[in-house]
Amino acid sequence: MPITTSTSTTPAGTGSILEIVLDRPKANTIDAATSRELSEIFSAFNSDSTHRVAIFTAAGERFFSAGWDLNAAAEGEAFDSDYGVGGFGGFPELPNRNKPIIAAVNGMAVGGGFEIAMAADFIVAADHAQFFLPETRVGVLPDAGAVRLPRLMPRQLSNEIIFGGRRLSADEAQSWGIVNRVVPLADLMATARQLAAEICLSAPLSVAAVLELNRTLENVDIQEAMKQMRVNASYRKAVDSQDAIEGPASFAEKRPPQWQGK
Repeated sequence: MPITTSTSTTPAGTGSILEIVLDRPKANTIDAATSRELSEIFSAFNSDSTHRVAIFTAAGERFFSAGWDLNAAAEGEAFDSDYGVGGFGGFPELPNRNKPIIAAVNGMAVGGGFEIAMAADFIVAADHAQFFLPETRVGVLPDAGAVRLPRLMPRQLSNEIIFGGRRLSADEAQSWGIVNRVVPLADLMATARQLAAEICLSAPLSVAAVLELNRTLENVDIQEAMKQMRVNASYRKAVDSQDAIEGPASFAEKRPPQWQGK
């Protein structure tokens, strides 16, 4: 099967983690059918109240993903095919996504593979991983990469990567703030699970509100963003929730909070 899923529970019992593994030898490329399957998985994750965080990774140790399946393209699959409601890779364009996704990058993240990683909320990378965008070398465009990468690093350097095919090592990507943690491959999933467990300690409504505010207010000036934040529906839902009462109460009583998500 090209995609496998499993569920784990945090050691503190604060929530479940959905783990999604892409397994399409030799380079974990993604065609339209695989992308639509991923969209279904991530859509279900987004609406499932039992899951708090998802970890997306791939099989093997050479490729996280080489992006679009050029063999499918050679057989007639269009560049703008139907990739599912979540867009290419299943979640980068998923509407109203309210839970964090960690990309556990086990090898090279090439083209669309790099774009998928950039769309995640956190990236944990194996120390041998590399990130690059070769699309212009094969006559197409790194459409999501051309939008996302200049927002993560200086334009001149992002242009060098987009136009020149320059590769970023895991350490260099971390130095630019693109990657959260760089670890040996043997520690990759344990590190991603630890990060997921840390996220699960936070109130789910608060996490959902922060994700929406990041998405909707990213390019709004500070003063206007503060005004919009205070009337945002997800923000109001979080600050007016029972969890907003439970948090201070648990702190005062010196006990772990019991989040209800309401």
